[in-house]
Amino acid sequence: MATADPTRPGFQLPLLLLAGFRTLIDDLHTELAREGHPELRPLHGFVLQAVGAGGTTATELGQRLGISKQAAGKTVDRLVAVGYLERVDDPSDARRRLVRVTPRGAEGLRRSAEIFDRLRAQWADTLGPERVTALEDDLRTMASANWFRLDVPGWFGG
Repeated sequence: MATADPTRPGFQLPLLLLAGFRTLIDDLHTELAREGHPELRPLHGFVLQAVGAGGTTATELGQRLGISKQAAGKTVDRLVAVGYLERVDDPSDARRRLVRVTPRGAEGLRRSAEIFDRLRAQWADTLGPERVTALEDDLRTMASANWFRLDVPGWFGG
């Protein structure tokens, strides 16, 4: 086991990782606002991805996000109001209502992916492409196998 470096206390590592995440997310949302999506917030990206291509119910959405059905419903209401989601009848079960991503929601996700590519390129310009690739590889080594999780909102809030 490596000896602790008193100039680099352990508590700084998660804070620096969070600061890097926050920087990327804040920069993303600044760009999204410039590109016509000022309503999108960090939580909304998780929601749009959790809804998925086929749609889902508010109950299933809450489970995927690790939040209550009521919290999921409020978030869906907000995203329906600004045009990123829609509620439709479930064609396979008339008792259920599905939540689906609208074309505007899909556009927000597409633009997010493009902006993330540009932000990664900016990090590579600053740090060097090899260091960014090494950072990604190292984080994959240290992260759990199921690192892409949509339940972050519930985990953070719970």
